[in-house]
Amino acid sequence: MTSLAGKLSEIVGKAFEEQGLPAELGAVRVSDRPDLCQFQCNGAMAAAKVAKKNPREIAQGLVDLLSRNDVFAKVEIAGPGFINLDVADEYLQDHLGGVSADDRAGVPVHDLDETVILDYGGPNIAKPMHVGHLRSSIIGDSLRRILKFTGYKTIGDVHMGDWGTPMGMILSELDIRGHDGPVTMEQLAEIYPQAAADCKADPERMEQARAATKKLQDGDEEYTKRWRQFIDISVEGMKKNFDALGVHFDEWKGEADAHQFIAPMIEALKAEGITAIDDGALIIDVTQPDDKKEMPPLILLKSDGAVMYSTTDMGTIVDRVKSHDPDKIIYIVDQRQSLHFEQLFRAARKGGLVCEDVELTFAGFGTMNGKDGKPFKTRAGGVMRLEDLISDAVQKARERLKEVGLQDEFDIAQKVALAAIKFADLQNQRQSDYVFDLFKMTSFEGKTGPYLLYQAVRIQSLLKKASDQGFEAGKDFVLQDADKPLALLLAELPDHFENTVKNYTPHVLCDYAYKLAQAFSSFYGNCHILSEEDEHVRASRLALCAQTRKQLIMVLDVLGIEVPERM
Repeated sequence: MTSLAGKLSEIVGKAFEEQGLPAELGAVRVSDRPDLCQFQCNGAMAAAKVAKKNPREIAQGLVDLLSRNDVFAKVEIAGPGFINLDVADEYLQDHLGGVSADDRAGVPVHDLDETVILDYGGPNIAKPMHVGHLRSSIIGDSLRRILKFTGYKTIGDVHMGDWGTPMGMILSELDIRGHDGPVTMEQLAEIYPQAAADCKADPERMEQARAATKKLQDGDEEYTKRWRQFIDISVEGMKKNFDALGVHFDEWKGEADAHQFIAPMIEALKAEGITAIDDGALIIDVTQPDDKKEMPPLILLKSDGAVMYSTTDMGTIVDRVKSHDPDKIIYIVDQRQSLHFEQLFRAARKGGLVCEDVELTFAGFGTMNGKDGKPFKTRAGGVMRLEDLISDAVQKARERLKEVGLQDEFDIAQKVALAAIKFADLQNQRQSDYVFDLFKMTSFEGKTGPYLLYQAVRIQSLLKKASDQGFEAGKDFVLQDADKPLALLLAELPDHFENTVKNYTPHVLCDYAYKLAQAFSSFYGNCHILSEEDEHVRASRLALCAQTRKQLIMVLDVLGIEVPERM
């Protein structure tokens, strides 16, 4: 299936062809002015340039053709040559019947046979997870779900920070303290900040850390054993946090997994003649002729032979290509890293690490800020642990549930809390900063996750009440004028999925879900449903209710938001 606008685009496109004009100019979209018409086509203006005619003359010829088609109840010219369209009730009802009968509500599943690797999460070993990991995890997991729903084979990789100097800082600190047994997460949370501060203050201490790092990377047996132990304890804590957040990963790889690929990769890049020595460092020049600003080289090895983040990221690309032969690799990372990824992608292509037809995308995101407009902190000014944030959100959700007279059971409150956190994040354009305000985001009014959950549960309650009275949703739709705004919105879902997938923008689906909830609220307030005397109209309206709930739950599910059965 496709959206209603998609079907109309085919019909109008054929009318353009009959006029000797390109079919793609017949693209139809939902009207900007629903008070004037349901749909609009603006192609006559572009067609006029092609045909060198007046736009209204072009539009009139199209209107004459389209007016003969029973699909349309109204075809009119507006302004300089816009074509306004309303569909016939029967056509809308038949289309909605097809949407209702489809498990996917008209959203096509593409037989793509394409693999997408999504790099998100990115927590660091030996550090408790904090609010800084929230956006990458939530956005990345939602994109994984959305792409999987539309037919891609998806692989979510957490890509942990488990290599490099921070590991040497910890290992050398354990040596200094004479600690050679297992460590706990609490010990690591104290050890790493102390070691990092000491290394920053004392060059000799930093040299100890670097020596320990090299010893680990050279395969020292004792260091490797210790390192694996504190990786295991760190991953255990990560999984608890991600489980609580409802975020899934298919692979738990880190920077260390790329290490085996780095040496042969560097030798191959040298052999290709694309590396150079600059002030002792091994680099790749990634400038391009059309660059408008300075583009620094990518550093493969520092002057002392140490690898960089860029080196392990290059090695990770080698690993991913060898392991999965992906069609796309998408990085969901803070947009302040955009320069790094531009350098990385250019170097990877220049070095032939990926084919030209493999998509490399940096899906950057903005900052989560406090009410003061600065990066979110605790009241004491520190970085808030992720588990504390989730706990605070659950507590606030329980308070909110009590305020509005709903059940404040822990399971329900947890779903409300996660809906609040995730929707507040995802509803923003990905690249935008936003303010994290737990009071606002847990409200049951306005554009919030709890409001959407409430509407979905409210519809379920209405359908149960109808069933108890012996009323069932119909399979055929009998639409009245008051039903049409909701019916037309239900027909739009495939377009919003397509837009989301094309641009990796979950906020498009958030906007749709909110509009759908609002449209249902208006429909519920303006129409008799259980009290409707005409049994065919009543059955049709119950079918609209059921379809609204189905599509709300579908959209929320791919956003990573679970709807409770009751509230």
